Amino acid sequence: MKYGQLIVDEKEYSLLMQTIASTRSQEDKIYRDSLKKLKLELLTAKQISYDAMPQDVIRFNSVVRISTPFNVERSYQIVTPEKSNIQQNKISILSPMALALFGYAKGDKITWQFPSGTNVIEIMEVTQQSNLLKKESV
Repeated sequence: MKYGQLIVDEKEYSLLMQTIASTRSQEDKIYRDSLKKLKLELLTAKQISYDAMPQDVIRFNSVVRISTPFNVERSYQIVTPEKSNIQQNKISILSPMALALFGYAKGDKITWQFPSGTNVIEIMEVTQQSNLLKKESV
């Protein structure tokens, strides 16, 4: 892990914890386990201000290019659930992939349990789009 722990914007941390808390109980064990794992990681995450966030850390609205062990590369934008649109490669923060990626940085490799089984994902590139929670709003 590039920074030694997850790094999360203070305001995004609050939004993400609220989103997780308001998520209806899911019957899918993999999904429940993904939520639980991210929540545990967030408890030890380093919360920092908007201005101090490294540009290579995945957060809301980041566009992330990943690689899998099968040499498949894909790009996704991490968005709030209501903005999710897989045809536009916009995935909800509550999807297993986004839950796995949030707070990690370019160059990190993550082992995560997905519906298809355990996979290792390498973060190849992170690009920041206009941010959901700029320092002057919430």
